[in-house]
Amino acid sequence: MSVDVLIVDDDAAVREALVQSLELAELNARAVGSFVAAKDQITPDFPGVILSDIRMPGRDGFYLLKYTMGIDPDLPVILLTGEGDIPMAVEAMGQGAFDFLEKPCAPDDLVAVLQRALTNRRLVLENRRLKARLEAGDPASRLIHGNSAPAEALRARIRAVAGMDVEVLVTGPPGAGVSKVAEVVHLMSPAAAGPFVKRHAAGLEAGALDDAFDAAAGGTLFLDDVHALAANAQYALLDRLEGGARARLIAGSTADLGAEVAEGRFNAELYWRLDVTPVRIPSLAERPEDIPVLFTRYVAQAAEQAGLPAPEVTTDHMARLMARDWPGNARSLMSAAMRFVLGMPDEAMAGADLGLADQMARVERSLLIAALSRQNGHASAAAKALKLPRKTFYDKLARYGIRPEDYRR
Repeated sequence: MSVDVLIVDDDAAVREALVQSLELAELNARAVGSFVAAKDQITPDFPGVILSDIRMPGRDGFYLLKYTMGIDPDLPVILLTGEGDIPMAVEAMGQGAFDFLEKPCAPDDLVAVLQRALTNRRLVLENRRLKARLEAGDPASRLIHGNSAPAEALRARIRAVAGMDVEVLVTGPPGAGVSKVAEVVHLMSPAAAGPFVKRHAAGLEAGALDDAFDAAAGGTLFLDDVHALAANAQYALLDRLEGGARARLIAGSTADLGAEVAEGRFNAELYWRLDVTPVRIPSLAERPEDIPVLFTRYVAQAAEQAGLPAPEVTTDHMARLMARDWPGNARSLMSAAMRFVLGMPDEAMAGADLGLADQMARVERSLLIAALSRQNGHASAAAKALKLPRKTFYDKLARYGIRPEDYRR
């Protein structure tokens, strides 16, 4: 039988009385006398709620609350407080506590609060299960991370092109994950059961191109850095596509192929053939609001890889991360996460000694640039997206020396 309520109280008589009251209300309760005894039971999939005294020797209720919020911020913690502890309990609400109850607590009031918390917990866990099932069948949600509008637009674009039986051109700045997006397109395509063959276009000759298509037969051939394909191989690739290929082609590039065509370095007909269904990956500068979720994920991965505990990412550290430009995009953010886990100094975090106002100014500047990038440099649309009056928006652009025309594509 699953536990509905985990009681944490150092007073044995109180524990016994609480268990009896909850059993009469048909709630399954388990009682322990300390944080140490409760710690191993506090997990992200714990199905119930926690009812804890505030004042306990050693690790008190506040420590338990902070620990629980670090494990799962959606796990309800209800604090039991004496009359003199009410200001502390109110403070705890601001730190994530679900509710607090003053001792002695009427059984009906206790059960009502616990039932409300249990309903909340069950909804959270059910939503997580549904999301996990959806993501298991949707590689775009599982592998393309971020909650911003550009991240969601990228996932939507991948889903839209994946089922089309045409070539795909994936572009993005260096380090943004062109290869990863190409593989997600493959995984969501009808050819997902076939091979995913990756080849770097630089130095690839016409004969090797034929071999690559043969190796990818029934699946997908991903040509990375297609802008570096030699001229004779570009013609050979176009001939192969027009003659019917045995594998779907996804081309990737960190260069502006339109500019490459204009400067005579890339075959115009091949470009038009590839550009029918383009997928553009936004830079981190266009979605700085995704940096916290990405960095947290990368820190967890780096800690597992290094066999070390994941260090806490402070609000100050995260603000400085969001204030950076990240020209290397996700790849450089991953490297920063590994250095952070290993405790290595990061010269790029030179803003460590900045005051709060300077750090917030950097974050504000990055959000303004992100909005302009998403709106193709249209200032009015960017101001509306940020819910700022136009004058306020233009004043901020002037303050930071930002020119909207620099973000038009």
